[in-house]
Amino acid sequence: MAMGEAGPGSVRSGSQPKRLEETVRGRLGRECVYVPSCRFGLFVALRHWCPPGGRVLMSPVNDDVIFFVVLAAGLRPVQAPLNPLDASIDIDAVPGDVWGSLSAVLTTNLYGNPDPVPELRARCEALGIPLLEDAAHAIGSEAGGRPVGAWGDASVFSLSKHVGAQAGGILSCADPDLGAALREACGRLLTPRRPVSELAYAVRPYAEAAVRGLGLRRAARAAMRLLGPAERDGIRMPLRPDALSRAVGSAPDLAAHDAWVRVDMHHYRLESGPLRLRRIRHRLGRLDEVLEASREGTALLLATRWARPREGSGVQPLFRVPLFVADRDAAIAALARRGIVVGYLYDPPLDDYAGEVFTDLSPAPEAARWFARHALPVDPLRARQAVDALERSGARPAEPPETLTRRSAPPRDRAWHPAPGGESGTVRRGATTAKELGPSRG
Repeated sequence: MAMGEAGPGSVRSGSQPKRLEETVRGRLGRECVYVPSCRFGLFVALRHWCPPGGRVLMSPVNDDVIFFVVLAAGLRPVQAPLNPLDASIDIDAVPGDVWGSLSAVLTTNLYGNPDPVPELRARCEALGIPLLEDAAHAIGSEAGGRPVGAWGDASVFSLSKHVGAQAGGILSCADPDLGAALREACGRLLTPRRPVSELAYAVRPYAEAAVRGLGLRRAARAAMRLLGPAERDGIRMPLRPDALSRAVGSAPDLAAHDAWVRVDMHHYRLESGPLRLRRIRHRLGRLDEVLEASREGTALLLATRWARPREGSGVQPLFRVPLFVADRDAAIAALARRGIVVGYLYDPPLDDYAGEVFTDLSPAPEAARWFARHALPVDPLRARQAVDALERSGARPAEPPETLTRRSAPPRDRAWHPAPGGESGTVRRGATTAKELGPSRG
């Protein structure tokens, strides 16, 4: 695989990465490669499985960082129509000519709700193209009786989300013979670890706990600025189209897109030192405990009047539970008063954000716009406090327009088909400030 970039060479010394790989391999039954972040692993996967200039079907309700990773890999994002209630890819609403033009499909599994991967797997096999799974939010989710991440030719996981390590990721692949090649590709792209970065990583949790434990919210924000640059004034980062056009012109090139890909995680391609690896391993050892608590909180939130449960899919241990509220800014403020920070908002959808210069627009954008505007992702580990705060605030549920739901069905039985004339509304770029947002995808 010609990555087109030189790095420090192979820097995967020691046994700790191997132990992490073995742990996740035991959960998935597939080859696993430790990477410093999910976004880094996704770039490696896209470069390995997709030809430069290829077209990748993806969800428009996704982190902008993932969008820029696709561009950095020299690929053209193609925005998919979505199911309006969970933002999963609506297979039947993708036009036939679009399917025939694709080089790969990239799932999102937003907040841990699985995309219809059994059907996508079958479609990709029929087309002879790879299925790539972004499982950053879905390390404990299942689809079709198998773990999310066990369906695709490759899958990427974040160890910053459920695991809570604030670093690390896993690149998994179906072919066990590819492990060595993928490790070599990662080694060429990594930057050497720095003592100052290891020190900042080591002290960050204690600094956060200290200022938040004292109730010093302004101090907490100041500490976070010192420990990691804040680069968003709103939900989406600034696009900077002129600079982005120049970067796209040099793709595939991760370095040229670094200003976009590194946002919220400047160490995304940094070699992991022993402090990071030890903390990740410790946190990973508690994963099942976290997943069980997440499943309980998810069940509680799905029983509220703001939820739209997926029929027949069981209760997944979601990373965030999307509740649907009429006035999301007011709901965010109500939760903030209880010390609950709402992050992982993806509004507006990527095609509205980036425009047709940088992506193929969705053929049916209304569902994505409605979801992006009204979804309130709530941490299931704070479920009881969140429900109490929303009840006290009088938050009203948001009802999707009939044109978006009249032909909808359980995602695993048949896909939603968009009807013309759905709610479009005015595209908002979000009134929420960066101070109110949590971290982005790893």
